Amino acid sequence: MERLHRQEPSKLTERVLQFGEGNFLRGFVDWMFDRLNKENGGDFGVVLVQPLDVGLVDMINEQDGLYDLYLRGLQDGTPVEEERVVECVTRGINPFRNTDEFFNCALNPDLRYIVSNTTEAGIEYIPGQSAEDFAGTTFPGRLTMFMKKRFDAKLPGFALLPCELIDKNGAELKACVLKYADDFGYGEDFKKWVNEENVFTSTLVDRIVTGYPRDTAKEMEEKYGHLDNVIDTAEIFHLWVIESDKDLSKELPFTDIGLNVVWTNDVTPYKKRKVRILNGAHTMSVLAARLAGLETVGEMMKDADFMAYINKGLFEEIIPVLDLPKDELEYFANAVIERFKNPFIKHYLLSIALNSVSKYKVRVLPSLLEYKAQFGKVPAVLTFGLAALIEFYKGEEANDDAAVMEFMKGASVEEILANKSLWDADLSFMASEINAYVSDIRASGMRAAVKKVI
Repeated sequence: MERLHRQEPSKLTERVLQFGEGNFLRGFVDWMFDRLNKENGGDFGVVLVQPLDVGLVDMINEQDGLYDLYLRGLQDGTPVEEERVVECVTRGINPFRNTDEFFNCALNPDLRYIVSNTTEAGIEYIPGQSAEDFAGTTFPGRLTMFMKKRFDAKLPGFALLPCELIDKNGAELKACVLKYADDFGYGEDFKKWVNEENVFTSTLVDRIVTGYPRDTAKEMEEKYGHLDNVIDTAEIFHLWVIESDKDLSKELPFTDIGLNVVWTNDVTPYKKRKVRILNGAHTMSVLAARLAGLETVGEMMKDADFMAYINKGLFEEIIPVLDLPKDELEYFANAVIERFKNPFIKHYLLSIALNSVSKYKVRVLPSLLEYKAQFGKVPAVLTFGLAALIEFYKGEEANDDAAVMEFMKGASVEEILANKSLWDADLSFMASEINAYVSDIRASGMRAAVKKVI
């Protein structure tokens, strides 16, 4: 069986430089560019740049940039599977080994877009770095060097689409570039060009990309009829929210082919929606489900009691306090439920339970406090979720900071609620409700306590 390869060289114009060759971007952004090319007559060639010295570009280049993408999930309750060979990647570069090849991309007048996913830690500024030390600097430092080559060539600027999971990732990346411009002595004219000739968007990305399917790769290769070292797998659902002060939707007509891409002047409410609904639904439910003897999200979603619990928490307690249109919120919440039911993904409750105290503070507590402010009482499910958290931390399966676990294990309900270092607030006003829920859990068991809440 032959390795996956092109029958003839790619004729695509290299318009996209992508920092990151890993599973997520290949299963998300590159899939979108590939669809633009095939469904909308697009001409988007993508050059992958390896952000670390060790990575996948050699294997990707061995396959002429091609790879199989397998999407699996539910749509309207029906299992859906989609297969395609992604063909938009023209080549991959290891810039630590082929630095000149990397910088030569800056001299390509057709290059327009820069995409990145270098993990949350990738967008950082470290003082004292040198433009002479390419390998020793950060991703924003190397990007600054790249942009300086572009500026010196008197070529147009870029539209940058960072996908790192940090707040206002575009603004943060731009701030780092400007600081490195000062450190590297690139001058005020370059900084003016960065500010005026480049568009730094801030984005929110949402798709579960499960990557190389080790358990089924051989079977998939037999089905496809070729070898592929970099098969990628992901769920069907996708969302890309892009905040920009310049309208790029005509340049990148993702919505014309039905992709779930939102162009906006403020990504904040969409991030709040994701954190409160998707992440909040996990955090308010998984500890109770685990204490009820369940192991995976899939099991939880097949359980009638926990489905009722999740529906009540989402539609009666979280959605009423969010500031986006109700129909949008309900559509997103129903999509989240369908994603949780995805039979192709085995998501263990204990994996989600990691660091649940800080997760509850960020994902659930704001909804609880806003609900109380609006309706004059605490919401049942979100409050019960905190009681379940407290009871979970009394057991042996909690996984958190050692000091947090030690405190939670030995403290009373009142002491836990009053600890501002955990919640950034004194939650003592909830003591009677939490104590009642904890008593129910201990007296009747978790399932019976959940039945009372719903």
